[in-house]
Amino acid sequence: QVQLVESGGGLVQAGGSLRLSCAASGRTASSYAMGWFRQAPGKERELVAAISWSGAYTYYADSVKGRFTISRDNAKNTVYLQMNSLKPEDTAVYYCAAARRGTPRREREYDYWGQGTQVTVSS
Repeated sequence: QVQLVESGGGLVQAGGSLRLSCAASGRTASSYAMGWFRQAPGKERELVAAISWSGAYTYYADSVKGRFTISRDNAKNTVYLQMNSLKPEDTAVYYCAAARRGTPRREREYDYWGQGTQVTVSS
């Protein structure tokens, strides 16, 4: 069992930055691939970024490439999402998720989810 708790969301002006954190609990949390998803009002949840358990492999959605960076510190069982050059269209609830196998891109392949943190970017 893995429990995930996100933090770091908030209100920021366009062009600003935020860093989201996802703290994972559980003995084997560091062996899971991790993903950051987001869901904007009226839209489906989408994968923003993912990272393998070792950190050697990362994936980014085209909409955030060059602006967002996913990283992890396995000693702290924490995954981060550094978000720079934020745009109003980045406004959403951001969720972290853990996957036991691979570094999946599909939502249904993630096994554990956090409660989400709101990110609001004003224009």
